Amino acid sequence: MTTTARTATAATGTASAHTIVDSPLGPLTLVTREGGLAGLYMTQQRHLPPQETFGPQVAVTDIPVLARTAEQMTAYFAGDITDFDIDLSTSGTPFQRRVWAALCDIPYGETVSYGELAAALGRPTASRAVGLANGKNPISIVVPCHRVVGADGSMTGYGGGLERKRWLLSFESRAQQPFLT
Repeated sequence: MTTTARTATAATGTASAHTIVDSPLGPLTLVTREGGLAGLYMTQQRHLPPQETFGPQVAVTDIPVLARTAEQMTAYFAGDITDFDIDLSTSGTPFQRRVWAALCDIPYGETVSYGELAAALGRPTASRAVGLANGKNPISIVVPCHRVVGADGSMTGYGGGLERKRWLLSFESRAQQPFLT
């Protein structure tokens, strides 16, 4: 899966707004800021910002990036798409943003280790820093931090909980299986 990560350039007139959509993983809170998707949070998410920073709750159809995200999430969970094409509006340190961009290059249905991701970033000894940045990813699923595992393939931390990480990896793995005729 390759997420097209474009920095949003046009403000919507609303600094931030959010909506809540249903998913097989439970409710997902979608947050927009400056015309892009700034957050996709699960219930009981680790590193969840205070809800007052999400802005007012709006109908999913009120803001184009929220509507587009909801449509693509529905298609993803239906197994109809493996790539997202959504304007992103992330805020983080330059290193965090580099890690999040690299996450978007991990193919759908595949995993990499923290060490492999660090090496891909040209920082082979920074696997811990990569892990910390990965854990602070504010846009779950679309920026696929669930695809990063321990060096031995073990399930390691996930902001949405290990049960959801296992579910996502299993879901993507099954979706990749060919049908027998």
